[in-house]
Amino acid sequence: MNTLVVQELPDRVVVTLAREKQRNAIDAEMIGELHEVCGLVEQNPRVLVISGKGEHFAGGADINELRARTRDDALRGINRNLFDRVASLPLPTIAAIRGYALGGGAELSYACDIRIVSPTAIFGNPEPGLGIMAAAGASYRLPTLVGVSVAKQVLLGGRMLDADAALRSGLAMEVVDDPLNSAHALADRIVRQSPLALKLTKTILDAPGSHPWADDIAQAVLFETEDKQRRMTAFLEKTK
Repeated sequence: MNTLVVQELPDRVVVTLAREKQRNAIDAEMIGELHEVCGLVEQNPRVLVISGKGEHFAGGADINELRARTRDDALRGINRNLFDRVASLPLPTIAAIRGYALGGGAELSYACDIRIVSPTAIFGNPEPGLGIMAAAGASYRLPTLVGVSVAKQVLLGGRMLDADAALRSGLAMEVVDDPLNSAHALADRIVRQSPLALKLTKTILDAPGSHPWADDIAQAVLFETEDKQRRMTAFLEKTK
C-alpha cells in the first residue's frame, strides 16, 4: 500500500496513515486502501487500531482533490461511505491520536469506537470556512459522542477541541503521552473478551432507539454458546 502501513496480527489489525508530509491528509488513494483494510477485517474479524505517522493523526481531506470534486462526487458519498464502513466493523475500533484530527481526519476518528489521545491532540471541523460542510458522518456521530451543544460549537462555531476538552466531553477515553501504546493495552483487554459478545454488544449499542427485545434475543444467543459455559466455569473455579 502507498498511503498506509498495515500490520496484520492474529487478534488485531494495526493501520498507520502514512502521508506524513501532508499531515496524513486523506486522499482518494488512502480511501481505497482503507476500504481494503475494512475488507480484511470483515473477512476475519479483529480489533482495528488506527494511528497517524509522525506528529499528526490526519490533518483533513486532501484539499486539492476536494476542490476538484463536483456535485456528482458529493452524491457518491466517497468519504462518508468509508467512514460508515469503519463504524460498522464487527469488533471494536480504536483511534490513537496525536496532533491534528481535523476535517475528514476528525470524521474518521469519530467513526471509531474509542479514541485515545496525546496532550497535543486537536479535533476540529473547519469545513464551512472552505465553503463546504462536514458531510462524512460528523453531523450524526459528533452529537452522539459529545452532545448537540458541543457538536454545534465545533460544526457551526469553528471550535477546536484540545485534548483536555476532548476528555471532558467524552470524545476521548484518556490523555496519555503514548496513545498508540495505550491503544494496544486496551486492545489486549478487549481481545480477552468473547468475540461474539463484543460483536452483539456493538451492534445493539449502534442501533437507533430503544430495543430491549434485541438485548433479550442477543443474550439468548450468548447463553447457549460453549464459550459462555467455558468462561463462567473458569471464573467459578478461580473463586473457589
